Amino acid sequence: MKFSLKNKTVIVTGGASGIGKAIAQTFAKQGAFVHIVDLNTEDGKKVVEKLLKKSFKAKLHQCNVANQKEVTKVINCIAKNGKIDILINNAGIAHVGNIEETKEEDLDRLYNVNIKGVYNCIRACISTMKENKSGVILNITSIASTVAIANRFAYSMTKGAVLTMTYSVAKDYINFGIRCNSISPARIHTPFVDGFLTKNYPGKETEMFENLSKTQPIGRMGTPQEVADLALFLCSDEASFITGTEFPIDGGFIKLNG
Repeated sequence: MKFSLKNKTVIVTGGASGIGKAIAQTFAKQGAFVHIVDLNTEDGKKVVEKLLKKSFKAKLHQCNVANQKEVTKVINCIAKNGKIDILINNAGIAHVGNIEETKEEDLDRLYNVNIKGVYNCIRACISTMKENKSGVILNITSIASTVAIANRFAYSMTKGAVLTMTYSVAKDYINFGIRCNSISPARIHTPFVDGFLTKNYPGKETEMFENLSKTQPIGRMGTPQEVADLALFLCSDEASFITGTEFPIDGGFIKLNG
């Protein structure tokens, strides 16, 4: 079977909802033992229960990726089987506003989750991957890491950092058989989008959803499953020649806008 992940140990941060949930479900179906690392235990339990009912292998770990001690404890527990094959750094939070609208506490909050969280998870996994001389790290960034998006100052800053982190890790660990790539989605239709519209545009959700969809040249938002399918390819053995690369999945946003 192409893109098989049979007997692979996979960690998905933020795997309780949205893109992370789609990745966890897709990887489990391909034979991986998926470890969901998330603060959201209510939704995380639902994802794991559904996978177990289908005889897939999955486990939930409650963890704040911004807390290095928590991350190290969870990763060490997962690594007791002697390996971590794939790490998906998906957990992240958003912020809307330009620099004047970004308070110091906003910046710190985004830094702690979006940058430090990725650092904590990679640092906790890298020694096991080095010992096994193999491993795949996939970071979920954003188109905001490479192009200007209005009123996304703090968010863009953090995603840009994750992109350059991707390049650095790929360079430093290529001789250990570790690959590191990133995916940069444009607007993806997740529960976050629905919640944002409900909060900020009550009564105009449908109209605003259509407006946001049209900002992609392809005319619609992407789906979590489309991101998950790209992630599956990049983490599979079929992509063994790919490392240190950013992969936009953006409906033409980066190249076709303007």
